[in-house]
Amino acid sequence: GRARGASRDGFTACFKRPAVRLPATPRKRAPQPCPDFLTACLKRPALRRRAPPKYSYRVNPDTASRRTPRSTQSRSAGIVAAVSIAIVGALIASTVYGQFGGRGGRFRQAQPNPVGLPEAEFHMARLAYNTRGCAGSRGFCNTWWAIDYPYAEIHFLPAVTRMTRIETSEDSAHVQAFDDSIFDYPWLFVQQIGQGNWNPSIEEVERLREYLLRGGFIVVDDFHGEYDWSVLQAVMANVLPGRAIVDIPENDMLLRILFELDERTQIPGERHLGWQRMEGPPHWRGIYDDRGRLMVAINHNIDMGDAWEHADDAHYPAPMTATAYRFGINYVIYAMTH
Repeated sequence: GRARGASRDGFTACFKRPAVRLPATPRKRAPQPCPDFLTACLKRPALRRRAPPKYSYRVNPDTASRRTPRSTQSRSAGIVAAVSIAIVGALIASTVYGQFGGRGGRFRQAQPNPVGLPEAEFHMARLAYNTRGCAGSRGFCNTWWAIDYPYAEIHFLPAVTRMTRIETSEDSAHVQAFDDSIFDYPWLFVQQIGQGNWNPSIEEVERLREYLLRGGFIVVDDFHGEYDWSVLQAVMANVLPGRAIVDIPENDMLLRILFELDERTQIPGERHLGWQRMEGPPHWRGIYDDRGRLMVAINHNIDMGDAWEHADDAHYPAPMTATAYRFGINYVIYAMTH
């Protein structure tokens, strides 16, 4: 019979309240895939702005000094106590390893489609690796491999749809190297490998090698200076032993597959516009397989993800975001056609 419901203050249980029958939610039809990745899909659903990831938090200093009426002081005290407990719990949880060893804790995985159809033609995926600590902007403190999430995806994925005929998913998936689902994503985005001290296990190394040799494509972005470079060299020496890291030549298909990228302008992070300088000249490098296919694209001393994230910031240079969009889209099309 009867359901328990929350009272107006949200904390005291109210009993013997009649259950409320909610209207049935209409079932959504699964989106139909396009005939091929270069064919436009009409009537795409509008993109929704996503909430921050569960491993991020915001701090609103304005609420600290807000006064409340005397009649609600006791209720406010209970709310403050509950919020304080929640914040303390979040801080404690952030100091221990999460699901995969990082302080960020949980990460978003793509949910299986009940119909069995793909959500879109292109799915961006972030490589989630074992790390500690967090950083970010806009009030977020994300784990290092998700440093620009979610605003980088909020801006970049619709740009792919606008500038190409590729139908993209609304969000990125977050996968670990030893997940079988890694082979569902032809394009992996890896960030902040130096600050995050990327050090994959033997199992992860073997899986990444298999992923790349079977046609996968990895973009390494937002790592700077000599120490970060040494981290990349050590990882790639294990993942792809004997394969050299070389500068991407001017005549490579990557640089002209859609946009002509003849000017390799250094793309700064938002922090590089103010208090922090770039740690060296930009390098667009890569690792090729035996057939000349680029398997790993390396953006050293470049922060392409930050340019996506701050696309709507008036103080961030619009030409830098435009360049970052062009590089990212060329990377996507290259991965889907090679």
